[in-house]
Amino acid sequence: MAGSGGLGGGAGDGQSAGTGQGAALRAPRAPLLLVALVLGAYCLCALPGHCPPAARVPAPGPAAAEPPRAARRPGAPGLPVASGPGRRRFPQALIVGVKKGGTRALLEFLRLHPDVRALGSEPHFFDRCYERGLAWYRSLMPRTLDGQITMEKTPSYFVTREAPRRIHGMSPDMKLIVVVRNPVTRAISDYAQTLSKTPGLPSFRALAFRHGLGPVDTAWSAVRIGLYAQHLDNWLRYFPLSHFLFVSGERLVSDPAGEVGRVQDFLGLKRVVTDKHFYFNATKGFPCLKKAQGSSRPRCLGKSKGRPHPRVPQAVVQRLQDFYRPFNRKFYQMTGQDFGWD
Repeated sequence: MAGSGGLGGGAGDGQSAGTGQGAALRAPRAPLLLVALVLGAYCLCALPGHCPPAARVPAPGPAAAEPPRAARRPGAPGLPVASGPGRRRFPQALIVGVKKGGTRALLEFLRLHPDVRALGSEPHFFDRCYERGLAWYRSLMPRTLDGQITMEKTPSYFVTREAPRRIHGMSPDMKLIVVVRNPVTRAISDYAQTLSKTPGLPSFRALAFRHGLGPVDTAWSAVRIGLYAQHLDNWLRYFPLSHFLFVSGERLVSDPAGEVGRVQDFLGLKRVVTDKHFYFNATKGFPCLKKAQGSSRPRCLGKSKGRPHPRVPQAVVQRLQDFYRPFNRKFYQMTGQDFGWD
């Protein structure tokens, strides 16, 4: 582990080379190149996905008359709100975080509801693709009927500084859902996902701390994402707390029907998705959906969900628990919910 403290956040330190020694200058560079390649691969894995292609739309016809002001989305001048049946609309609700918290599970559970239409992929509009414009964003959305809710989920929004301002500019009334999980287990899960794509990654301990078990490296995204109180502070500059629903990632596993029920209430939907839709898959350690009518088998999340975590020394886990404790308590105070992580 020694000498790996500068690897946190995907940036090598390059500070340990000897100075003034001719032998050092002539030393083989292969080890340094290997470290650079590993860290480069980690950075690529940590980046959000590419902007998805827009839906195919027919060629524009003659210019339409200017829509009345009342038909426009606040904060989106020149873009009329689609209001007819089977139209693409801006989302009325977003799952904005957090990565490895259970956002994919929640989205799939909500898609059982007949009044929810959700984009399956993560568009990354408010963090990565914003320059493509609101018309492009709306073109990605599924078609909805009157009374249905359009949703999308991109977990990196919660930790993107510009996202709340941009979302507020499109819709100040947006409903925001944040799935949170014990930040220590979340960080280990984040690392496990990256490790599966980059087997040569340094150890969790080497990335989480500087200089062995020195200071926690908050520059590493797996650690930084778990500072929920700091990220929420930024969002509360634009949205009141009443616009948020904080979902427990732990309870989403232990009581999926109960947590999904809270989400349905928050969205103003009838509680259609109930405990009759779920069963617990002991192999995956995850709730799965009972088979739908006409389906031959139950539906579980993909094989990447519920993957085993690498073994992390208890001393490392304890240090991180101690580090996160004051941030967790502040988050409990801000949200009015005790998630029981401490």
